Amino acid sequence: MKNLICLFLYLCSCCHVGEAAAVTRGGSCCKAERACPGQGLSRWFSTITDAPDFDPCADAENLYNAMKGIGSDKEAILDLVTSRSNAQRQEVIAAYKSSFGKVSDNTLIRIMISRSEIDMLDIRECFRLRYEKSLYNMIKDDTSGDYKRTLLILCGGDDDLAGEFFPEAAQIAYKMWELSAMTKVQLRPTVRPASGFDPAADAQALRKAMKGFGTDEDAIIDIVAQRSNAQRQEIRQTFKSLLGRDLMKDLKSELSKNLERLIIGLMLTPAEFDAKMMRKAIEGAGTDEHALIEILVTRSNEQIQAMNAAYKAGYKKSLEDAIQSDTSGHFCRILVSLVQGAREESPADLERAEADAQVKLKVLFLSHNVFQEFVKYTNKDIEQIIKKEMSGDVKNAFYAIVRSVKNQPSYLADRLYKAMKGLGTDDRALIRIMVSRSEIDLFNIRKEFKETHDASLHEFIQVETMIVSGSLCLY
Repeated sequence: MKNLICLFLYLCSCCHVGEAAAVTRGGSCCKAERACPGQGLSRWFSTITDAPDFDPCADAENLYNAMKGIGSDKEAILDLVTSRSNAQRQEVIAAYKSSFGKVSDNTLIRIMISRSEIDMLDIRECFRLRYEKSLYNMIKDDTSGDYKRTLLILCGGDDDLAGEFFPEAAQIAYKMWELSAMTKVQLRPTVRPASGFDPAADAQALRKAMKGFGTDEDAIIDIVAQRSNAQRQEIRQTFKSLLGRDLMKDLKSELSKNLERLIIGLMLTPAEFDAKMMRKAIEGAGTDEHALIEILVTRSNEQIQAMNAAYKAGYKKSLEDAIQSDTSGHFCRILVSLVQGAREESPADLERAEADAQVKLKVLFLSHNVFQEFVKYTNKDIEQIIKKEMSGDVKNAFYAIVRSVKNQPSYLADRLYKAMKGLGTDDRALIRIMVSRSEIDLFNIRKEFKETHDASLHEFIQVETMIVSGSLCLY
């Protein structure tokens, strides 16, 4: 829908606005034609005069809000576009591009880093199944250079070349929650400890790559992206003891932009990385609600406890206090419940589900079986209830919890796809997922991506990203 509207707006910026409407007439734009029967779209558009009290920035924000989140408010989009003159539409386009058309790499980086050692292959599989294109291809199209290469390494390889796609996996992905299959699925990482690991040799090689004129980025990528997190921590310590230098400072001084964020993210411990991503989502003028939800619903109690400790140590404030100072209402309550690590990870109390057949906060923090009981007693799927009864950030949070409980790799594959599709790439989200899941379930994520999008995550990264070519798919 976003691409359709963007196409419509771009076409409307030219003289042949009637042709633009014709492009989209298969959708709700037929309303414009019906509004002026017998006249023709081109002629009808030419009769539109300047709207009074015109504010292009407000119109751009309204368009963005109409397309934000799950689904789109087509009527709001249509009413706005068809009630502005051509000159005004051009101003709206300029305002939209200025405010919302910039590349945002946050989600991409966050997901790619955080999931590369966990369930990236599952995310990839779900991504492909849902969007008919692999995460590999999506990243490949939307990033470039060393940033792309690092993302593709995190992705774990090209599913099409590796022949890892099995048609039956699509059915399993969608039926998993009904059969309680997630408890039986082995999570598979794409990054494993390197054999013959020599931290001293790696430290020397990294120093050589950064010493003197220029930086050998390929050498840095090949070492960092192909070592486990525990091995990277050994390299950091050895770099300090052997060479008397701070590896993190050296990397920051030699690398830039998304490649720097990606490599630094890989060098942090998982808890440090999660704490940093939470800080980035909270600090500044706006809050990245989607990032907060994604991180908290995909971390175990143990991971959340480690993240809380790292946040307190790094920022001298509890994560719970930071969330409470930056969010409010029911959404704040949800996040606080999640950050306290209060979800049950043992079998659910089914009697509690029977007694509480309403959508409540507590239900969403129980294990998988509660959803089955909930459906049995209400004859409704909990996802449909959430979509119908809730809105805004609360709906997004509940929906993410349900998606994650049903099939977490599928949920993360979807997050990866959304990070790369549309106007620009959310590289922070891409890096976040690829890094954080590479040693947990990135292989599972990758399989989900391919099943959903009919293309490998590796290819998607190559096509969709402008980062380091092959690196982020993390073999």
